[in-house]
Amino acid sequence: MPAELSAEQAVGAVRVLLDEALRTGARRVLGIAGAPGSGKSSLTAMLARELPAGSCVVVPMDGFHLADVALARLGRSERKGAPDTFDAAGYVALLQRLRAAMPQDPPVWAPMFERDLEQPLAGAIEVPAGVPLVITEGNYLLCEDGPWALVRGMLDARWFVEAHEELRHRWLIERHERFGKTPAAAREWALGPDEDNARLIAETRDRADVVVQLS
Repeated sequence: MPAELSAEQAVGAVRVLLDEALRTGARRVLGIAGAPGSGKSSLTAMLARELPAGSCVVVPMDGFHLADVALARLGRSERKGAPDTFDAAGYVALLQRLRAAMPQDPPVWAPMFERDLEQPLAGAIEVPAGVPLVITEGNYLLCEDGPWALVRGMLDARWFVEAHEELRHRWLIERHERFGKTPAAAREWALGPDEDNARLIAETRDRADVVVQLS
């Protein structure tokens, strides 16, 4: 069973991971999984702030969302956020590049997800070859289907973020409203497609090394 940590204890754990990378000279990749609205991005941003400047780069999985035009063509628009609405193989390829990078190599450029546009943006995040720690976060890092099954083995540490369901739903609805949905549409999406995905993600919890409890 995964060990359980508070957010404060997670700061100590990520510092240990960074120290290992600096001591060995080998980059470490930390993966943080969790359901929609569980606080993955907030935890990741907090961890990055607590580390020395230039020691880590955050590379979200959400940059590999398929664009809306592709989702419409595939008939998947109403399930945006489900596992098959991402370029999972592309994400795996990025992780492989990040792990294989040598100090003399040029930077790797990763995509990001622009929430104001609700669209992925290519080449938005620079990962210099000398950065010792990469933190990647997203819903499906611990899934076992298709290309997603390759992700876990490319992570040096695997964390899962949890928040109380009522709190998670509130955070998720507020986020949808903040980025343009009406209150009714935000609640419908959070308790519909998002909740379908959350149940799938919950099944991957025990594949983590650590569960971080947020409140």
